[in-house]
Amino acid sequence: MIFSTVSGVLLPILLVVSGCQGLASVQHRNSVQEGQWISLFDGKTLAGWKGLVGNPISRDSMAADQLALAQSEADRSMRAHWSIQEGVLCFDGKGSHLCTANDFSDFILELEWKIEPGGDSGIYLRGCPQVQIWDVNLNPVGSGGLYNNQQSASQPLLAADRPAGQWNHFRISMVDKTVTVQLNDKLVVHKTPLENYWDRAQAIPETGQIELQSHGSRLWFRNIRIKRTRSNDQIK
Repeated sequence: MIFSTVSGVLLPILLVVSGCQGLASVQHRNSVQEGQWISLFDGKTLAGWKGLVGNPISRDSMAADQLALAQSEADRSMRAHWSIQEGVLCFDGKGSHLCTANDFSDFILELEWKIEPGGDSGIYLRGCPQVQIWDVNLNPVGSGGLYNNQQSASQPLLAADRPAGQWNHFRISMVDKTVTVQLNDKLVVHKTPLENYWDRAQAIPETGQIELQSHGSRLWFRNIRIKRTRSNDQIK
């Protein structure tokens, strides 16, 4: 009789405690997703990355099975040209872009990059080109500009590149449609809108993948991490 009474009292308490713990767990996961650094490259595998399929507009127009097939083919091609060597993400100069498996809205992205002499690349934000990367010896304006802009500024404020063959560091912040870029701790783009290259009559998508652009030259990336700054981003 005593056991039954105690059980009757404890059961609601346990349910309340369990519910609180579940809520705390959800809140913790959300806080991890928003405001804490997430590594995008583990230095060992291509986990968290995928091959490029079309562009945001063409992908949205595909049926689910069509997109899945195209993605499978893109992933096979990606693995043939992107590899890891001594903890560095390497591109052999052939094939297409490397894309994050997850989409992002507002964020701070940090990474280190290196190109060969004459090299050319860029960072696509929400699937749109691009924060420019190229050889400063051939393009004295320097890297970091929003190269494809037509209405807003497309060139960096100054050239802050290290020479081809040396490591450079990007810190890219995106809030709504505006982008701020620091290259090697120098401010090169300040709160400039990134235009929608795929449909200039429309604003840039609210969310999308990040892409490391292939442009026919060998590339190296390392220490890639991101901090989400909008809580409604979804983890796949």
